[in-house]
This record gives sequence, C-alpha cells and structure tokens, in this order.
Amino acid sequence: MSSGATFRSLRVFNYRVWFIGALISNVGAWMQSTALQWVVLTQLTDNDAGAMGITMGLQFAPPLLLVSITGLVADRFDRRKLLMITQSVMLLLGAVMGVLLLNDVMTLPMMYGFAFSLGLVQAFDNPARQAFVSDMVSRENASNAVALNAASFNMARMLGPAAAGIVVVAIGTGWVFFANSLTFIAMLIALAMMRPAELAPRVRQKGPERLADGFRYVIRRPDLLVTFTMVFLLSAFGMNLPIFTSTMAVEFGRDADGFGMLSSVVAIGSLAGALLAARRDRPRLSIAIGGLAMFAVASTISAFMQSYWLYAVLLVFVGFSTVTVMTTANGHVQTTTDPSLRGRVMALYLAVLMGGTPIGAPIVGWVAHAYGPRWAIILGAIAGLLAFAVGAIWVLRSGRIHRSSSRRFALTLDRTGVIPVIPEVEPEEFSDEVASTTPIRIVPEDKDRPGR
Repeated sequence: MSSGATFRSLRVFNYRVWFIGALISNVGAWMQSTALQWVVLTQLTDNDAGAMGITMGLQFAPPLLLVSITGLVADRFDRRKLLMITQSVMLLLGAVMGVLLLNDVMTLPMMYGFAFSLGLVQAFDNPARQAFVSDMVSRENASNAVALNAASFNMARMLGPAAAGIVVVAIGTGWVFFANSLTFIAMLIALAMMRPAELAPRVRQKGPERLADGFRYVIRRPDLLVTFTMVFLLSAFGMNLPIFTSTMAVEFGRDADGFGMLSSVVAIGSLAGALLAARRDRPRLSIAIGGLAMFAVASTISAFMQSYWLYAVLLVFVGFSTVTVMTTANGHVQTTTDPSLRGRVMALYLAVLMGGTPIGAPIVGWVAHAYGPRWAIILGAIAGLLAFAVGAIWVLRSGRIHRSSSRRFALTLDRTGVIPVIPEVEPEEFSDEVASTTPIRIVPEDKDRPGR
C-alpha cells in the first residue's frame, strides 16, 4: 500500500488541522507527564514508586468513576465546543502547577489533588476526542484516522519526554508545566479553524438517550467484551511504562535525562506500530492478539537486561506491540459501533483503558518498591500473556476463524461490520375502539385444498 494511502485522512482539511494541533499539544502533554512522574519520584518522595503509582491511579480514576456521564455528554453535546472547554481548563491547571513548582511550595498531597483534577477533565475530554475523530472523516477512513491519531501521539512521545528531561536538568520542572500550558493554545486554534459544515452530521438515537444503552450494547457484543477484557489486562498491569522506565533508570544510575530517553525510545517502536496500523485497510482483532504475544515476550526479556542500552532496545519492541494492540482495539470499537452510541461506547472503552490504571498502577508500584522494578515488569508480562490467552481462546471457540481461500496455509478471521442498535419496540396499549374498527383481512379459501 502506498504512503498516500497511509496518510489519506490528512487530505481532509478538518482532520489535517486537528492533526497538527494535536501533535503540538501532545508534545506538551508528554513533557508534563514525564516531569510530573519525576517530581513525585525524586522531589516529593525518596524514590517511592508506590507514591508514583497512587498519582497515576488518581489521574486515571475519574474516567472509570464518571463513565456513565461522560459518554452521554460526548453523544449529546457539540464535541468540538466541548473539547475547547476541556482544553482550556487543562491549560489553566498546567500553568498553576508550574507556578507552585517554581515557588517550591508543591507538596505530595497537592500533587495528588492536581492529578485527580487532571483526570476529572480528561474524563470528559477523552471520549469526546476519540468520537470526534470519526466526525472528521468518512467511515471508510475512520480506521486510518484512528491510527494516524496514534502516530501523532507517539511522535509527540518521542519528542516530549526527552525534551522534558533536558529542561528539568537545565532549568527545573516548573518550566515544563508552563511549556505544556502554552501547547494547548495550538489545539484551541485548530478547533477554532475547523469548518463545522464539513463535519459528519450527528446521528441521534431514536427515542430518549439513556445511560444504560451503551452498557447494553456492549454486553450484546462478545467481540467487544473480549476486546475490553484484553485492553483492561494490558492497561492495568502492562502499560505502567512510567513506573517501569523511571525505576529502571534509577537502577541503572541515570538522571531525569536518562528517564526521558527511555520514554522516547519506547515511542520509536510505538510510532512504527501506529504507522503500520495506518497502512491497513481495517483493524483486525487477530493482529491485536498477536501484539499481546509480542508484548509478553519482549517485556519478559527486558526484565533480565543488565545494560541500560540493551534494556532500551527491548523497549522499542514493547512500544511497538503496545500500540499495535491499542490502535487495533480502538479502531475495531470505533468502526463497528453504531454511530448513535459511539460516544457512550468509547467512554466505556476509555474507562476500561484508563480505569485499569487506578487498580494496577498502585500494585505495580508497590511491587517495584518492595521487590524491585524487574519483578514489576514480569507482572506486566504475565498480564499480557493472560490477555493473549483470552483473545486466542475466544477466536478458537467463536467459529470465526477459517482457512484462507487464497493462501494455502493461512487462516482468516471473520470481519465485523457496523452493528446497528436494535430498537426495543414497546407494545401499543390495547383499545376496544381500535379493535372494533380495524378491518380484518380474510384470506380466500384455496379451491384446490380439500374442505373440512
């Protein structure tokens, strides 16, 4: 497939503007994320990975707690305007955190509060952002747009952590938070420049929009239940890379720049995985399941590396496999969900993705603090292996796998298209008047049929 097909969504003006704004904003977000983790680990505590896990848990708890509300908001309100509000609030939070750090008055409880506040805003921002991607492009390009979104995210991941490490060492952590607040301006400009008339028309659900509709829809979709389970296991225990890389950087005797370098190395593999996903015509769950197997193997090997640079090389494969799984899962959910419920279903997906962190991060952080980072990495690898087993068993038992008709030894997995909502039609109230005036059609007797 040509490079033009890989970047085909960028031909759409609204998506092109969005991509540029999101790239700039994501660089700042990764800078702030890296600085926040380093502050908690080295300035507010004495290398306490458990406190770092709690910070991550507080930041990712709101999407899980507010899932029923945030999905409904993303479906009911104008997503572009909603994103302008959430991005503005996060700009202000970043600036305030920068002021407190520069004046050396930030404390660990205060950082916990800011982490929860950021998570609260992101709980509304993330489902609207994910569903908005499908509003900007046609349905056949939705999977490509999702993959390019992941590419933008991971291009920023290559630049942001390394830049943050340099800034922290050179002039201090407070300036990193200020830099992040400025990058939100690029996202606000991009949203303001969009052409609303060219966005996909909003599909409204017939009848009242109910919070439970999203849950009910997912429960009726075994493929979504399996996808959500795999994503939960990987995100809760396997995707705690900030804990893994920061504690391993300390173990290897590295400073903030060494930690930032490891985060950027992860992004090299992540970017490769996202661009490869963008070349595919559609997301395939078999690819996500294979990605989980790669993650489990790469993570296990990385836990035994005794050299900083050898560990960094393994992180390329960890990043590649992680993004392959997440991009494929995200694309499958978006492209097979009824548009009228996409916001609520994406809120559930993000609650599983981000909500697993409050459960897994404190556990992983405690393991890293009590037994060392290598055991924490092995715990993540075991979770990846369990997620692979869930997916593989479902594929084998679902009857969706067949022998390929074009390749002799290849297998294919049945494709899942958009599955619409089946409306629940309530029976009309019985009326004697209607019954007495409704004509009854009489079927003429068949002449060839023997009489009774």
